[in-house]
Amino acid sequence: MILLFPLGLAALAAGLLPLLIHLARRHPYTPLDFAALRWLRAQIRPRQRIRFDDWPLLLVRLLLLAALALLLARPALTGPVPASSAWTVVAPGLDAAALRGTAADRNWHWLAPGFPAIDQAPPAASASLPSLLRELDAQLPVGTALTVHVPDPLPGLDGARLQLSREVQWRPQPMPVTAQPRAATSPRLRVHSDASAAAQHWLNALQRAWGVQAPLAPLVADTLPERGEIGVWSRNDALPANWQAWLRDGGRVMTMTAGKPAASASILLRNTEGTPLLWQQRIGHGVLLSLPGDWDASGNAALRDPQLPRALLLALQAPPSPRLGDARDQAPYRSALPAATPPVREPTAWLLLTIVLLFALERWMASSRRRRVAT
Repeated sequence: MILLFPLGLAALAAGLLPLLIHLARRHPYTPLDFAALRWLRAQIRPRQRIRFDDWPLLLVRLLLLAALALLLARPALTGPVPASSAWTVVAPGLDAAALRGTAADRNWHWLAPGFPAIDQAPPAASASLPSLLRELDAQLPVGTALTVHVPDPLPGLDGARLQLSREVQWRPQPMPVTAQPRAATSPRLRVHSDASAAAQHWLNALQRAWGVQAPLAPLVADTLPERGEIGVWSRNDALPANWQAWLRDGGRVMTMTAGKPAASASILLRNTEGTPLLWQQRIGHGVLLSLPGDWDASGNAALRDPQLPRALLLALQAPPSPRLGDARDQAPYRSALPAATPPVREPTAWLLLTIVLLFALERWMASSRRRRVAT
């Protein structure tokens, strides 16, 4: 067990309070004089010993304060998680029912984000299979057997041989190749109809730097960019309602702004002085790219930065199609990977229940004591 906030144990000092209360509330003894006392010789009064009255109530109060201090210190339980039964994962696109057959094993899952059960609808094959296998390997307890069914050829290769911390039963399943990988294309910029000449001049120069020989014509009034195009808004006012809806629906817009990046924005480029020159922000399902200043390159040093064209290209360019490879040659091999930190388990609910029970017991004992004193 570890303490996530050890300073919370300083609350144990509050245990002095019930000790002082029980010392101050000792039963008073009233002296009673009677005639025979005058025939007794005076003796030295015995020293009083420290004695606590009603020590069961005192013990309950100390336990209550100790439980509160432990709750503030946030104890966490660590340790190895018991190994679960064997896992079998199937890449989307394969016939999971045929592969499973009549097997009664329940740990069949899709090799997809979240690793849903095989009984659910097959997800779309969009994530990288090697990345998902690394994530699954980090989540499974040590010693859990893993069987993987992947298509052959295997898509989504990232250039590195797959390394996992366990032995894997690698089962390639032949699949027809439907399309060949294609190279990534340059972004297609579409500016609104009444864009300034300075903005169009700079955007044309930017696209020539990307190798685009024929930039797209400006949009007709009140029309929106097509899906896959990047809308450019060159005005100083806010985006109109139809552009905002298109952006939230998954579009991408590039604009100029006089303000600073929002706290949730990601800085993509800074100048030598550390000033942000390009940043992006998620708006709904879309992306808003912002540059500082205005579209006049002669007066805006950000537009003349030599690193800006490449930074914009990396931010706007669609990712290339995943590479294909022979699945039999991509079987993962076992390596000594750093041990994953086991998840901590905070027994907060049990501590709260203990505190409530101790408080109820303390109130019952205190009220019973008052009733005894009253009688």
